Amino acid sequence: MSDFGKLMAPLRRSLGNMIARGVVTAVNSATKMQTLQIRLMADESKSDVEHFEPYGYTSNPKPGAEEVALFPDGDRSHGFVIVVADRRYRLQGLLSGEMAIHDDQGQKVHLTRTGIVIDGANKPLVIQNVPTATVKASTKVRMETPLLEVTGDIKDKCDSTGKTMAGMRSTYNGHSHNETQTVTNQPNQQM
Repeated sequence: MSDFGKLMAPLRRSLGNMIARGVVTAVNSATKMQTLQIRLMADESKSDVEHFEPYGYTSNPKPGAEEVALFPDGDRSHGFVIVVADRRYRLQGLLSGEMAIHDDQGQKVHLTRTGIVIDGANKPLVIQNVPTATVKASTKVRMETPLLEVTGDIKDKCDSTGKTMAGMRSTYNGHSHNETQTVTNQPNQQM
């Protein structure tokens, strides 16, 4: 090896050690910054490697997911993971510009070219602790479900009266009819 090659060898090793691709073997998501145990090469394993996640998004990757780790200055004693992907569960066939969040069970929120699709994979969809929610859709909101359960009141603004379901139920249950100069009784089957 030439003198120049000997001089460059440490630099070449450092550069080669800066980026590493590997596999997640364990996850600790109980800490403020999630840490991973990763396997980089057949005989190289690292524990407690911090996993930097985008703001507002977190996940707990399954063992076997693939990762890319960075090691500043090529020092393998302290690195961090910048991305984790899992080809086993990746959604395929998205159109240009579409995006989705998903898991390994088939649950997903998919922003399609034609609208937003929320698929609960036959699991409950729970929206909780929402003091005021606004859903704006240009045409409709469709729910394909055998049961819609609402634990609070439902307010209808279709006719600008702002009536609630409880108010409509009370009006129905207390109503009577004027028939042949006689007022009928209230309905015997309450709503």
